[in-house]
Amino acid sequence: MTTTTTATTTPPADAAEGWVPRIGLKERFPAAYRALAAVDATVSAAGHLEPELLDLVKLRASQLNGCAYCLDLHSRDLRDRGESPQRLDVLSAWREVPLFSERERAALALTEAITRVGDTHVPDDVVDAARAVFDEDELAQLVFEIVVINAWNRVAVTDRLPFPAA
Repeated sequence: MTTTTTATTTPPADAAEGWVPRIGLKERFPAAYRALAAVDATVSAAGHLEPELLDLVKLRASQLNGCAYCLDLHSRDLRDRGESPQRLDVLSAWREVPLFSERERAALALTEAITRVGDTHVPDDVVDAARAVFDEDELAQLVFEIVVINAWNRVAVTDRLPFPAA
């Protein structure tokens, strides 16, 4: 009988130093990594949506997926754009606070539905709410942005990308 043991990787005490990806996906399959980066660049360059909204979506998906690398990256991007610390602090409870616009709320609801597609199957009412505040081109870019950040989250979490130094 063959037994397969799955080892987990524990970060060193100083995770910023000496922490390496556990698989090395970028190095082992560079064509796929570049293709994902190209899709990401295409979606981001579409220009239909404001960058701050896209960063909120990326941060929320990364919260749901538990991706420390992407949480750090996108929260830094938002802070650099002047996002308020209060909004960043309560993003995971966005439904409970009056700090997010109707467009942001629709985008965040769609982000959660797509990220949790296995549980939600992206309900019609969520898509309809987004359609009410985004035109068709904006909605298409938003959906692809959500798909792309979910792909990056899965790459980063699976590979355990090194957490950036502070």
